[in-house]
Amino acid sequence: MFHQQPKTDAFETARPHLTAVATRLLGSAIEADDAVQEAWLRYDRAADDEIENSAAWLTTVVSRICLDHLRARSRFVPEHDDYGQPERGDDDAGPEDIAILSESSAEALGLILDTLSPLERVAFVLHDVFAVPFDEVAAVIDRSQVATRQLASRARRRVREERGQTTPRANPNREIVAAFFSAAREGRMQDLLSVLAPNVVLRADRMTQQMGVPAQHIGAQSVAENFFGGAVAARLALIDGQYGAFWMNGGQIRVVFRFTIESDQITAIDMLAEPEAIAAMDIQPAIVRHRTSPRPRDQAPGCGVESPSRPSTIPQT
Repeated sequence: MFHQQPKTDAFETARPHLTAVATRLLGSAIEADDAVQEAWLRYDRAADDEIENSAAWLTTVVSRICLDHLRARSRFVPEHDDYGQPERGDDDAGPEDIAILSESSAEALGLILDTLSPLERVAFVLHDVFAVPFDEVAAVIDRSQVATRQLASRARRRVREERGQTTPRANPNREIVAAFFSAAREGRMQDLLSVLAPNVVLRADRMTQQMGVPAQHIGAQSVAENFFGGAVAARLALIDGQYGAFWMNGGQIRVVFRFTIESDQITAIDMLAEPEAIAAMDIQPAIVRHRTSPRPRDQAPGCGVESPSRPSTIPQT
């Protein structure tokens, strides 16, 4: 039996599945790694007689951890408990839904999932994507099977509706912003300069300046140098419908990066850390496919990294 394996072996066997579940639920490989690690800590502390099936137990635990993370995020659709009987013909996934899931790119589906409430997202992902039975999903989210089916049904309808709108709504600036952060993190100066307009300006609000970022940098070379090798912990996101990024610390968004793009080049970057300004923004994390480099847990957003040739502009938090 799976649960009779030594704990470490059982966990390593389950890890790929747990990582896949957490990544789809959270939309971020980095947060998924954290959730899986937390699941291991709970698993390691649990008494053997508490666990009948390690794989099922771990899936339940990592799903609940992810649900807590989703609930902690702001600006999600409110959760409701007014779920009645599932509508006839829509209480389970059909062949057309399997096609939708298989044909959707990870990014497109991730953006759609970001429109769901935490309960809807967990019910839909566990059942429709990972084929977890509804009775087990109900135990994860602490709802009745009827309510769980209705949550998944409501999510499924949303996915069907949004699926046809994803392509025309796609923002062409995504690749530019993604290329900017990729080049910055990996230290590719020429690629970084290529997406910056010659007269690009980097502006920091009052709160970001208090973290140690200069009020303003002008010119592609100056801006590139300040991001070169940095922004490791920045996460790509839709900020009020436009692609940008944010940096989190202590479970809260601390800094938002907003981009102005003209003629396929970045003409301005605004770093915003005022809590009131951030609270007023509609921030939807974009899915992250993989981690390109190890992540320091509390690395600040800073434009750059400390080097002998110039002072660090990393905010000290």
